[in-house]
Amino acid sequence: MTETIKIAYLYEDLMNTYGDSGDVKILSFLLKEQGYDTIVDNISLGMKFNAFDYDFVFFGGGQDFEQSVVAPDLQRHRQTIKDYIEADKPMLCICGGYQFLGKYYETSSGDTIPGLNILPLHTIFKADSRMIGDTEYKTKWGTVKAFENHSGRTYFDDKDKLKPFGTMIQGYGNNPDSGQEGMRYKNTIGSYSHGPILRNENVARAIADEIIKSHKERMAKKVK
Repeated sequence: MTETIKIAYLYEDLMNTYGDSGDVKILSFLLKEQGYDTIVDNISLGMKFNAFDYDFVFFGGGQDFEQSVVAPDLQRHRQTIKDYIEADKPMLCICGGYQFLGKYYETSSGDTIPGLNILPLHTIFKADSRMIGDTEYKTKWGTVKAFENHSGRTYFDDKDKLKPFGTMIQGYGNNPDSGQEGMRYKNTIGSYSHGPILRNENVARAIADEIIKSHKERMAKKVK
């Protein structure tokens, strides 16, 4: 009997501006190669969510309006997402999803969209300096080539706790001054990379391996 891996896609219907759903499709393909079926649940407005029911959590990007819609509903899930992250479970957050892990996102109009305040980072929108184009950076899994399109500049508030996902070769990454792309904390990755990012097979296969590990741990707990 084929085992089934469960993936939670947070607000797929709202947070998919740049086709980040491709990341989930790539993972499903790689997991199928290794003998696993996948179920992807769209966790949207008003729905119940327990992160520990899943082997992997994905959170894509969205524009200011979509983020303002998602923000109040997302707060219901703060504790389960925080506990999941602290338990070293695999999670990938792109652009807006990455920003939501932090304290707040300051919009182009000067309004502040509250984040989950799980990780010590914040983001400020700079309307006069959009960061767009091809990007390349080095990670622990090798070089990544992707595409970025954002005006939000993300800053770490605790550089000892948070580590960058990559070191820039080309492009802007978190902000024009840091020389860093994205964030890594335990088994959670935040990134501004679209394209989607997991067309980089080195990263995709590494994350797939972590998902399988997470699945085996969840199944072992169910047996007990």
